[in-house]
Amino acid sequence: MSTSINTHDGVTVFLTSATEADVHADGAVLGIQAADGDALRDRVVAFVQERAQRLGVPATAALIDDSSHWTLTVEPDGRVTEAPTGLVTDSFEPRPTSTAPIPTVSAAPVAPAVPAQPVAQPVAAQAVPAPPIVPASEVAPPPVAAAPAVPATPPAEPRPHRPTVEDLLSSRPRQRPLKATTGWQGRVRRMSGGLISPKPSATEQTRHDQTNRVQKRLDGPRTIVVLNPKGGAHKTTSTLLLAATFGRLRGGSTLAWDNNETRGTLGWRAQHTPHHRTAVDLLNDLERFENPSVASLSQLDDYVRTQVDARFDVLASDEDAAATSTIDDAAFDRLHRTLSRYYRLLIVDTGNNMRASNWVAAVAAADQLVIVSTVREDTAASAAWLLDGLAEKGFGDKVDRAVTILTSPSDKPDRELEQRLTDHFGALTAAVTTIPYDAALVDGGTIDFDALSAETHDAWLTAAAVVADQL
Repeated sequence: MSTSINTHDGVTVFLTSATEADVHADGAVLGIQAADGDALRDRVVAFVQERAQRLGVPATAALIDDSSHWTLTVEPDGRVTEAPTGLVTDSFEPRPTSTAPIPTVSAAPVAPAVPAQPVAQPVAAQAVPAPPIVPASEVAPPPVAAAPAVPATPPAEPRPHRPTVEDLLSSRPRQRPLKATTGWQGRVRRMSGGLISPKPSATEQTRHDQTNRVQKRLDGPRTIVVLNPKGGAHKTTSTLLLAATFGRLRGGSTLAWDNNETRGTLGWRAQHTPHHRTAVDLLNDLERFENPSVASLSQLDDYVRTQVDARFDVLASDEDAAATSTIDDAAFDRLHRTLSRYYRLLIVDTGNNMRASNWVAAVAAADQLVIVSTVREDTAASAAWLLDGLAEKGFGDKVDRAVTILTSPSDKPDRELEQRLTDHFGALTAAVTTIPYDAALVDGGTIDFDALSAETHDAWLTAAAVVADQL
């Protein structure tokens, strides 16, 4: 290091590398080394904390590397505050080099031995006249001493609690402090090897909080049903992107299910797999899976389409153009009852026929409704009509807890219409969230999740967090 600034409380810390630092304090120089950047930071904080405890007031230190200047404040109780104070430039004076030796604590002086006092010589015994002889009859008998009282046995000391493994595990911190990974905060942390660790930006903190909401613990399987009776409302796209967001952040056990009574497009837009089996094939072999003691999730791979990168599965609807069979309400209920034993989250894509029995069965089984619409008058009117019908059919409580997702159909959204729709659906459902236009979704083919923009990923994370809040 070749730069310096005015010190705080006489303490300046020069970061010479990611694992070494020179501490200038009170005219002395102390070299600190550690195995890594986090350990080095802990040692510097401990040095400043000891100073704060000794002085009884908060102690501060200036932390300096080649490109930045940081102020570290430690309270006597150990609380740490860090703040940037600007970049170090060549206009500062060169770093002072102290020639004073590092103070050491000398051993306590040994007290001189005290000479032994001479032992007094015994004094010669002087002659003492013998006492007169007294007859035994005149001698009074000695008094009989009372037997000493036996003290009561004190009560046994209570046995101290022996720490168990549960005590050890419960002593772990519930949540470690979030460390910045993006923005200038992340760059400073990486450049200093973790010794300078500013708080994450508001954007990163929000993303972290939303991730925690998506990863919330569920006490049982949950079914999310995606609805709009109009085609082109982005039901299938929303189903896949919600499933991908939940799957990536929750570690799998998520199913995207095309509950179209005849043919849907969910299977076409998912990543390809070696087989083309559908919900109809699974229904025909469902007895294999109705007893989980003799079946496993891996055996379902012959019927579902695993999306390896996004960590969720897809159950496609019938793709046979010549088929005459349909999925009715009884078939849906059997499939739903069985699949709920193997998946924590079932996200159900629906068809356009509100009168189909399997459509009604899906709404009845839903723990959460998601109403989707593009920012267009026709698809929004269809969604509003749907909510009116659901309320009339006795699903008003599910409408009240529903989440509305509005997606932009072009890169030039109609902000006035978007606000109108937000106001309308915000008065009908629990929450409204918007999704920006993304050119990677325009072609209608297989969705490449990695090709989506960062803005799109953040928007679907927000949507998934809002949906998770209702589960």
